[in-house]
Order: sequence, then C-alpha cells, then structure tokens
Amino acid sequence: MKYLLGLCAFILLFSCTVQKNNTKYSKIEYEATPCFGFCPVFKMTISPDRTAVFEAEHFNFNDHPSKDEFSKPREGTFKGTIKEADYNQLIGLLDALDVKSLHDKYGKREITDLPTSYLRIDFADGTSKNIEDYGKQGSEKLSEVYKFFENLRKSQQWTRVK
Repeated sequence: MKYLLGLCAFILLFSCTVQKNNTKYSKIEYEATPCFGFCPVFKMTISPDRTAVFEAEHFNFNDHPSKDEFSKPREGTFKGTIKEADYNQLIGLLDALDVKSLHDKYGKREITDLPTSYLRIDFADGTSKNIEDYGKQGSEKLSEVYKFFENLRKSQQWTRVK
C-alpha cells in the first residue's frame, strides 16, 4: 500500500512539472512600422512559454502623442510574461487564420504614408511563415491579430530591460 501511494504521489508530481504548453508555434513575432502620423512603432516576440520581448520605438505609451516624440530616443526594450488567457486567445486567433495558407504580402503601395505590419511565425515542425501587410488591411482576421498585439502593449505587465 505504501508503494502504491508513493507511486501515485510520484506520478502526480511528475505530471505537474512536465506539463508543457503543446503549441504548434515555436515563436510568434509581430512588428509595426511607422507612418506619417502617430502610429505605434514596435516589435513583440512571444515564446511558447508565454515570455515576451517588447521593443518599443515610438508612440506606445502616450495616449496624446505629439511630433516632439520623433526627436526623443526610442522608448526601450521590455520583457514580460503574457497572461495565460491572452496567450490562449492569441493562439485561437492564429489557429483561425490558418497562417500557412496566407499570402506572403498584402497591400498596395499606392499611398505612401501607411504603416506596414510584419507577422512572423516559426512553427514547431521547423517551418515558418512571414507575412508583410502594407496598410494593415490584408484581411479582417489579420486585422484582429494586429489589433490584439497593439492591445498587448498596454494590457500586460512589462519590465524595462534597456
């Protein structure tokens, strides 16, 4: 009986420590480039363990930006852990996109002042997908992903590292 109880306790402890996020994404990266206005400029990289790096350039923290911010240095590099519910929501958005089937490029460069979004996904199977979207209008579902990343800038707890 002692051995059976010990075995059960061992299995329970082992299953708790080995439990891993089984995701098909090994790295998720989003980058937003400048426009001729006050578009947030940043890059965010998220790992399967939910750790993230947020590289903020300009217009990420001020709700009332001004042209003076262009002359200021970049806002900094931050690290954090994405909340589990938010990470799961992001995975759901990406799964709904069927990322591998998307085009590599979206948008027409007829207007010169629009921002570009880059969505770069590394998959656990060793493949990757890079999407460039000039004007952030590739599709409705892609726009949802972009908006989600823009919200992560303010909805997570970030610690400045640089």
